[in-house]
This record gives sequence, C-alpha cells and structure tokens, in this order.
Amino acid sequence: MADEPTPDQPAQGNVPALRRGLALLGVLARHAGPVSAAALARELDIPRSTTYHLLTELQAGGFVVHLPAERRYGLGIAAFELGSAYLRHDPLERLAGPILRRLVDDTGRTAHLGVLHGGELLYLIKERPPQPQTVVTDVGVRLPAHLTASGRAMLAHLPQAQVRALFPAASAFVRRTERGPTGLAELRALLAEHRRLGWAVEDGHVTADFASVAHAAFDHGGRPLAAISLTFRHRCDGPPCGLTWPELADRVRDAADELTTRIGGRHAQ
Repeated sequence: MADEPTPDQPAQGNVPALRRGLALLGVLARHAGPVSAAALARELDIPRSTTYHLLTELQAGGFVVHLPAERRYGLGIAAFELGSAYLRHDPLERLAGPILRRLVDDTGRTAHLGVLHGGELLYLIKERPPQPQTVVTDVGVRLPAHLTASGRAMLAHLPQAQVRALFPAASAFVRRTERGPTGLAELRALLAEHRRLGWAVEDGHVTADFASVAHAAFDHGGRPLAAISLTFRHRCDGPPCGLTWPELADRVRDAADELTTRIGGRHAQ
C-alpha cells in the first residue's frame, strides 16, 4: 500500500494546479492592467483550456475578476485583500506610526491610517493632538468606505470593475448624515474628481461639522494599500462648501508618499 502523504509531502496530484493558480495570480499582479486568457496561457506556457479552468476557479473565489467587454482578466477583491494582509497589521502599523505622529505634531489635527476591508474602511491607527476633538473614528472601527476620505482615496485608484463589485446595489450606499453619494454614478463622479484633484476630501459625510482630507499609499504594484488622513472641525451649513484644503493635503500627501517608500511601494501614475 502506498504511503499516506504527510504535511511535508502533500498529495502530488493537487500541487501542480495550485502552483499554476499561484503563478497565474503572479502574472496578473505584474501587469499594469487586465490581461487576456490567451496572453496568460502564453506567458505561463500552459494550454488555454487549463488557463480558462484556473481562471474560472479563481473567479469563483473572488481572486480574479472578468471584464467581459474587454475579454480580459484582472485581480479581484480577494487577491487585493490577501496581498494587503501582511502589511495591513503589525508591520504596516509600525512603519506608519512615526509618520502619523509627526503629521499630528506638524498640523495639530487628528490623523488616521486606514485600509479597505471590502466596502468598508478599517481604521488601524489614530493619532490625536494634545487637545483632541471628539470624532467617531477609532482603532478597529469600520465605516462605509464611500463616505470616508480615506476610503475614497483608495477607491479612486481601483479599476471600475472592482468598485462596482464592492458597491453592487443601491443598498450598499448607506449614509450617516444628509451628505454622501447615494449611487454608483455619484460615487464614480466623486472618485474622478479626487483623481483630478490629487487627493480625496469629505465634508460632513461621516460626522456633521467635521471634514477630512486623505491620500493613498501604494504597494509595489502601484495599487492602493492604505490611506492616511487628517480630520478636523469644519462647519458648512447647507450644501458642501467646496473647500479642498490644499495646504493640509500637501502634508498628507508627503506622509503617504513616505509610507509608500518605506513599504517598498511604487507611486501610482
């Protein structure tokens, strides 16, 4: 009777498929944009039928997203979250902590480090000035990503297909105040404005009479890994005032760029 496989000697029949699946994800990660199945098959030197089988399995798990109009494939939300997991916790917090403390000392505002967790923003670090103002954010708190400046700073750099997957229906667009996008079209318009501006802004979308500016930090592939933000009191009766706080945004951008450099990331084009 054949020996049973041990943890050090797994069943060999399953290993090639796993290796090929991981190799496929690696190829997608190295490309700046979506890739066709034919190109993936050529690069991996495997049959196209095998490539489609791997893509189907990875798509079912959320690791790959199919773009039918382009007939191409890109990394899915699960791959993004898995790739971010290592730096999302202790290493990322250790690298970002001193940067946020300096940012608070320089500006006198509350600073946050946040990461995307599905359609939510998860706060990892909160640094406050000596005389802080009360805000709802705190370490471990999750808020709807489409309402926060940090969340939108990262969403603005994700492919449209991923944004659509995160917010598939009107029910995903919850609101905390009378402000904030109520649908995908409004969110896309906001994200386009953030890209044009160079940073993200929210004015009373999370908490009335408070505003935030945020900028993303990027991983080695130029994808948004986290975001740094400053939150401060700002009262604007009626519709949003349209202020963008460029001086604060410059400080936030410098902090996010430093974090990108420290994690070995590459700034988005």
